[in-house]
Amino acid sequence: MPNRNLRIKVCGMKYTENIEDLLLLQPDYVGFIFYEKSPRFITTQWAVFSSIFKQGTSKVGVFVDEEVEVVLQKVTDLGLEMVQLHGHETPQICHELKDSGLTVMKAFRVGEGFDFSQLEEYVQCCDFFLFDASGANPGGNGHRFNWNLLQGYEYQVPFFLSGGIDLEHLDEIKALRLPQLYGVDLNSKFEIQPGLKDVKRVQEFIQKLRA
Repeated sequence: MPNRNLRIKVCGMKYTENIEDLLLLQPDYVGFIFYEKSPRFITTQWAVFSSIFKQGTSKVGVFVDEEVEVVLQKVTDLGLEMVQLHGHETPQICHELKDSGLTVMKAFRVGEGFDFSQLEEYVQCCDFFLFDASGANPGGNGHRFNWNLLQGYEYQVPFFLSGGIDLEHLDEIKALRLPQLYGVDLNSKFEIQPGLKDVKRVQEFIQKLRA
């Protein structure tokens, strides 16, 4: 697809008014992090999840090495439509979640020497992959990785690009020629503080990408 049609995922949201402002921009996905060690960890705030999600915007739950039962309970309680697994989840866990009817995205940290063949086991149990930079935390480190490494990706599973994406990268993203590139994941570079997004900057990114 032309890169101006890439899906937009904004991750790490946690404040009700901020979410409502973001939803006016109609991003394709909004991510909520259920990992206690993250500064963007969201407790179960019902006001947040009662926000009106317009048709076309999906709620994504981000989990790190969480028990399947806990993930499924969050999905049921909060109406999550996709789960993003950002830890060391096995293909078996991905299968369990996918077999429950969920859309499953598995994240991988990419660095020099990354072996894409390890994804083979996940091809049948994941709807999407997400490629992020290596860092101290499972995500939201604000670092890029060498996108040229993605030329080594040979599977048919569509993927999201993540890791330190900012407004300054728009032209580079538009120029990428990666057949399975499906979307971009925006997080720390669009924040005023962890979990609070600068909606105007997100709007600028979306408008320029889709122009």
